[in-house]
Amino acid sequence: MSMKKGLLLLLIVFMLKPIVQAQPKDTYLQQANEVFQLVWEKYRVPEHGLFAEYYPNSHKPDITYFQEEGHKAQEVSYLWPMSGIFSSVNVLMELDPKTYKPYLDAMVFAVEQYLDKTREPHGYQAYPSKFETVDRYYDDNGLVGIDYIDAYMITADTSYLRKAKEVMTFIESGWTEDFGGGVSWLEGIRDQKPACSNGKATVLALKIYQATGEKEYLQYAVKSYDWMLETLRDETLNIIWNSLLIPDGTTTGRKEAEVQQHAYTYNTGTMIQSAVRLYKVTGDRHYLEDARALAEGSYKYYFDYTEDRIPYVKDMPWFTLVLFRGYQELYEIDQNPKYIDAVIERADWAWVHARDEEGLPYADWTGQKEENKKPKWLLDTSCMAELYARIALIKFTSNNNLRK
Repeated sequence: MSMKKGLLLLLIVFMLKPIVQAQPKDTYLQQANEVFQLVWEKYRVPEHGLFAEYYPNSHKPDITYFQEEGHKAQEVSYLWPMSGIFSSVNVLMELDPKTYKPYLDAMVFAVEQYLDKTREPHGYQAYPSKFETVDRYYDDNGLVGIDYIDAYMITADTSYLRKAKEVMTFIESGWTEDFGGGVSWLEGIRDQKPACSNGKATVLALKIYQATGEKEYLQYAVKSYDWMLETLRDETLNIIWNSLLIPDGTTTGRKEAEVQQHAYTYNTGTMIQSAVRLYKVTGDRHYLEDARALAEGSYKYYFDYTEDRIPYVKDMPWFTLVLFRGYQELYEIDQNPKYIDAVIERADWAWVHARDEEGLPYADWTGQKEENKKPKWLLDTSCMAELYARIALIKFTSNNNLRK
């Protein structure tokens, strides 16, 4: 990007104002617009065209989602939380492209600040490269790639497709055949092969294949999907475990590694998405059966009610959103609302019972924990804009189908 173009984009980002009023009357779209407005008002750091990790930005806690300890919140957000805004804008673009196209441009400007061109292949690092050179995570890059391919499918801007392919090249560079295949979490560190990196890579490869018909992406998706199911699927519970942990000094032999049996909703969510898309492109019904089994397994494992009949889900908001993406794509195939309704019920409860006095959502959707004055994490907020927008998209599509 030229300096002149970069300065122009920064000026545009600085001048963008939050959306004052939702145009359509759909309730969920209004909610999505409202949450997105709060993200833009509360978290934006306009001088950089970026966002803060927390609101208020003075809150600088330890960050616990890195390979190593010792990270604190900085001047601007790390890549993972910031990517949640990009994803929400993409879904909102499907509903209201005229309003959200400037925000999509702003998010492209933001995410490109994380691109590191000093190492080959190019990839996105955890913190903006203009500040320092830091680690590059394969799961972070998967998120960026998915955001770009989604943006391409909405806008037909080929620069976004090129970016998605470049991300895929970076992720593929991390694939190794030891322990049956898969990529690690962190570039250069081979102590684990997690569901987060491999699930997102599978979804990304499938989306690129569906956009281009280029078979190498389907081939990657199939081998990655097969590795995930063989290695990390719990056959009894029908959920996906977190990671294959690799002991120091070992490079081969599955018996020398151990499956980390931590269960997070998003790992199952990416595999449901992958199974549905593989069914769409191959017509092979065993993929559809996989998707249905994983949906039912995750439903039984994660969703419950308190003694007071308050609905809750056993995971953090953004992870649940990713599971919802899988449920949404399965619903589009079989029209069974059971799984999407489980999430919608909890999102509805959260809207009424789990927001602070400024309207920011709680991390705990039940509202039972006192979070009114607690600082709010960017990802917990931005994911709600995407969630309500996805619900609006489902309702909009369903209403149009009823009219036909």
